[in-house]
Amino acid sequence: MAQLTDDCFAFSGPLLPIADMERLIAERVQPLREVETVSLASAGGRVLAADLVTPLDLPPFDNSAVDGYAVRHRDLNADSETKLNVVERLTAGHGTIRPLGAGEAVRIFTGAPMPLGADTVFMQEDVRAEDSTVIVPAGLKSGSNRRLAGEDAPNGAIVLPAGRRLAVQDVALAAAVGMTALKVCRRVRVALFSTGDEIVEPGQPRNAAALYDANRYLLHGMLDRLGAAVTDLGILKDDPAALTKAIAGAARDHDLVLTSGGVSTGEADHVRSAVETIGRLVFWRVAIKPGRPVAMAVLPGLNADTGAAFVGLPGNPVAAFVTFVRVVRPLLLRLAGANPETPVALPVRLAFPYKKKAGRREYVRVALRPGPDGIIEAVKHPQEGAGVITSLTATDGLAELREDMTVIEPGTTVGFLSYTTLMG
Repeated sequence: MAQLTDDCFAFSGPLLPIADMERLIAERVQPLREVETVSLASAGGRVLAADLVTPLDLPPFDNSAVDGYAVRHRDLNADSETKLNVVERLTAGHGTIRPLGAGEAVRIFTGAPMPLGADTVFMQEDVRAEDSTVIVPAGLKSGSNRRLAGEDAPNGAIVLPAGRRLAVQDVALAAAVGMTALKVCRRVRVALFSTGDEIVEPGQPRNAAALYDANRYLLHGMLDRLGAAVTDLGILKDDPAALTKAIAGAARDHDLVLTSGGVSTGEADHVRSAVETIGRLVFWRVAIKPGRPVAMAVLPGLNADTGAAFVGLPGNPVAAFVTFVRVVRPLLLRLAGANPETPVALPVRLAFPYKKKAGRREYVRVALRPGPDGIIEAVKHPQEGAGVITSLTATDGLAELREDMTVIEPGTTVGFLSYTTLMG
């Protein structure tokens, strides 16, 4: 289970700055310890539990980078063409034990091992072949078009560090050094449910005051992308006793309990009080827009030394999305044993004016388009409400407005976070 610090500290006063939120997550949440071995085919998206050290040079031998002719550079004329005898033909997967002699060349193809003594390869389009000879031009540097053994990674090098979340290219690298399986951290077990009397399951009867549950599908999809093992607990009504029982039960079998709705200050918002009954709040109310009412807590687990993290997200879908990527994503990756992954905000020029309060970080939904001068600029979605789901489907990402910004003029450069980056 998740290892967390359970103390009496709970931040519920003024809005908590994002930097302090990140610090609290780092202090309260410790990575899972369990390790398992999986095949390469199942390793994508998992977190590597130990450094991967290559047991061989990559590539294992000197080889040709092009289709052409392998030669000894010392045989070449410095200022004029050189005519060489072609003595052999080598394709990928086939080598030779015959050393290359003076005045000789070997017809070679990409990936084929370099003949002994050869150190340079001419591209086939740069030479003239005549019967059993080849005429090569002057001027090619020694070592051109040759891949050296170990130039990608030498034997004994750490090619993938522990804590890396494995992308497809990482799995390919593991295969290239001969691995068939990898040691990875156990998946984080997440219990997920929505709350609210007004929420119904898609496909079920809906009265005039009800809404179909979008948040669970949004959050489940993002949890899947991050490699979590999700238990979908459905929709819980606004019943304090039922909420308390459900949250406590989920914490006993999961590393993280994730909810949406019920963490604000309304009379029917019972999630926060249920959490305080069970465990300890770490923070509540973060200086972020959209998504201010977001709660994190430590809940008791199977014994005194283990526990579960709890995060309660706002009920509005856009606020749930923003707080997931800024709060749940780093918390989940830390639980999973992954190295910190701070999404890199790329600079983008705003095509709109904006006003905001100081001390709060805001995320504005924007679409990208070429400006009049061809430079990419960000255009704000016309509807800013935190419940407008189409503002997520009709835009490309979030413009990040720092805490110190208040009045932003068109043409200002800010950070842009694409949805692909945030959900990857």
